Amino acid sequence: MTEIKAFTIEELRGALAAMGEKPFRAGQIFKWLHLPVASFDEMTDLSKDLRAQLAGQFLLTVPRVERKQVSAVDGTMKYLWQLHDGDCVESVLMRYRHGNTACVSTQVGCRMGCAFCASGVSGLKRNLSAGEILDQILFMQADSGLPVSNIVLMGSGEPLDNYENVVNFIRIVSCPEGICIGQRHISLSTSGIADRIEALAGERFQLTLSISLHAPDDESRSAMMPVNRSYPVARLLRACEYYFDQTGRRVSYEYAMARGVSDRPWQAEKLARLLRGRPSHVNLIPLNPVKESCLLPSTRESVWRFQQILEQGGVTATVRRRLGPDIDAACGQLRRRRLKEGESL
Repeated sequence: MTEIKAFTIEELRGALAAMGEKPFRAGQIFKWLHLPVASFDEMTDLSKDLRAQLAGQFLLTVPRVERKQVSAVDGTMKYLWQLHDGDCVESVLMRYRHGNTACVSTQVGCRMGCAFCASGVSGLKRNLSAGEILDQILFMQADSGLPVSNIVLMGSGEPLDNYENVVNFIRIVSCPEGICIGQRHISLSTSGIADRIEALAGERFQLTLSISLHAPDDESRSAMMPVNRSYPVARLLRACEYYFDQTGRRVSYEYAMARGVSDRPWQAEKLARLLRGRPSHVNLIPLNPVKESCLLPSTRESVWRFQQILEQGGVTATVRRRLGPDIDAACGQLRRRRLKEGESL
């Protein structure tokens, strides 16, 4: 069956027209889907016959909360969702003064194999549909009672490895007829699939592109991120330059601080040379320890020194505040724990 929440409003109008329904029905149904509802029977302004037709033709996805953790430190909420086929994905709701940010997954697992991330330890299971990505936001809002104002596509999975579904999700979540989260309030984080970055530029979205860079040289970056062997640093930066030229949107660079691997002064100096003069921002990330990884977090002194070298080199750099330190903060940790428990049963 076709997932109805994976339709854009235009696609939903087309599907309903094929059923002989008038166009205005699409607006009604689209609003119900984004409340969200758990059954077509809850759409009380539709006839029983139409509700029955919808139930017979379309799948209405409703994820179940498998686990939920709430940080006693800052109120960050981490969810493990069980999907309709039994697969599980994680998402996080982070509370800030300026609003609530949802960090959502785009795949079940990941095939990028980054050394510092728990998401890809078991490889890629499957892509999420546009509706399943949307569900994470809808049902986090419903469960927490908190409205989401910002979205980061930075959970498990590589968004640009699931390109079509992610692009459809962006169209759906920013649609005025739905929950209408503006594209400037959406960030997409990628490990650096350069040709997909260039394709994304052609969509003319106004979202923020975040590059998981994590090292300024090919040797260090390839050791941490296998994707660099296909798209080396120079190729990646050309794609980022093209993205800015096409969209006018400044690119953000995520940089995990790994002790003795990516935090050396010469790397800060090289990164400053690479980014100087580019419309960019570097977000230094204190590494979250992952049991399956040998990488260790940098010391505070190393992070501070790295930031100072960048700023002295003319590059804006900030240190990300770590949220939810007591609730398996790193991507993929909660799902990984569940998988291990299942293996032991």
